[in-house]
Amino acid sequence: MAVSRQAVLNALKHVVEPDRDQNIVRLDLVRNLQVSNDRVSFTVVCPEPGTPFEKQVAEACTRAIHDEVDSSLDVDVEVDAEMISLGDDIAVGDQSGDKEPENKGVQNTIAVASGKGGVGKSTVAVNLAISLAKQDYNVALVDTDIYGPSIPTMMGMQGKKPRVNDQRKIVPLEKHGIKLLSMGFMVDPNKAVIWRGPMVTKAIRQFLGDVHWGEIDYMVLDLPPGTGDIQLTIVQTIPLTGAIIVSTPQNVALDDARKGVAMFDNVDVPVLGIVENMAYFTPPDLPDRKYYLFGQHGAQDLADELEVPFLGEIPIEQSVREGGDEGEPVVLRNPDSLSAQAFRQIAERSVEQVEIRNATQDPTDKVEILYR
Repeated sequence: MAVSRQAVLNALKHVVEPDRDQNIVRLDLVRNLQVSNDRVSFTVVCPEPGTPFEKQVAEACTRAIHDEVDSSLDVDVEVDAEMISLGDDIAVGDQSGDKEPENKGVQNTIAVASGKGGVGKSTVAVNLAISLAKQDYNVALVDTDIYGPSIPTMMGMQGKKPRVNDQRKIVPLEKHGIKLLSMGFMVDPNKAVIWRGPMVTKAIRQFLGDVHWGEIDYMVLDLPPGTGDIQLTIVQTIPLTGAIIVSTPQNVALDDARKGVAMFDNVDVPVLGIVENMAYFTPPDLPDRKYYLFGQHGAQDLADELEVPFLGEIPIEQSVREGGDEGEPVVLRNPDSLSAQAFRQIAERSVEQVEIRNATQDPTDKVEILYR
C-alpha cells in the first residue's frame, strides 16, 4: 500500500520541539518531504543549532514514522540547523518602494477568493477562521474587501474601532478567539469608499504592516470578489501560502471560479482547493432528501478538471444566514448543523493542504518565516 504524505505528517506531529512545546509540523520545520512506497525522506530545520533537540530529532522522527505508519519504511532524515527568525509582530520598513512588508509573526496566509460576488466568500472566510481557532490555532482574519466589508457585521463588531499602541501600531480587535481587522472598522458605514487602486493597495499594506499581530498560525484574508486589477495587486503585494476558491454549483459561477484559479496560477500562488457553497438544500422535516437548487457537484467537477483539491460542500441552511446577519457565525451558533460540520471539515482539509505544501518545499526556499 502506498504511503501518503499526510500519513507521514500525522506521524511527525508526535515529535515536539520542547522550547515552544509544539509539534514540528505545526511549527513548519519539516521540509522537502518525499514519499515512495518503501522510503521516506525529508529535512527538519532546527530553530537553534547545538541543542539537544537538534541531536535527537532525527531518531524521534524515524521512531514516530515506524510506530505510526510502517515499521519497514526506510526513513532518511536530514537535520538542517539554520536559524529561523521568529518575532513578535510585523516589522515594516520603508513602504515607498516595492519592498515587501516583512512579517515575522505570521506562519501561513490563506486568501479566500471568488471569481464573482454573491457566492458566500465572506461567509466561508469567517467560518473557516473560527473553525481554525477552535482547533487551537492562533488565527487572524483580515477583511481586504475595501469597498464592501462584511466582517464587522458577520462578527457582531459594528461600530468598533481598533486602538493604536505606543509604537503607533494598530492593535487588532478580538472576538471568538481570533484577531480582526477590516476597513469597516475605520470608515463611516453609511458612506461609500471611493478609492482608486493605489489607495487600496496602500491600505492593505498598512493592514498587514502597521499592525501588532503577535504570533499567528493562520491569517485568513477575505479578498474582494473578481479577478481585476485590485485583486491582482493584493495578491502580488501579500505573499501567500495558498488560496481557496469559493463557488456555487451553477455554470455562471463556475466560469468565474475557473478564472480565479487561473489568476492564482499566473502569480504562482498554490490553490489549496475549491469550496462549493449552497451545494444543496435539505428540508428540516425531510432530513434524508437533498435538493440541488443550483446544480449538482459543479465545483467538485471543476476541481477534478483543474486537478486541485476539493475541500468540501456547504448546504443551504437558514442558520448560516442568520448567524452572518446577527454576528454569531454558524459554527458557533449551531455547531451540530450540517453547515458547521462542513466548515470544520473544510478547515481540517485546508490545514492538511498547507502542511503538505510547506513540508514539500526545499529548505533553502524558506529559512525565515516571512509572508509567503
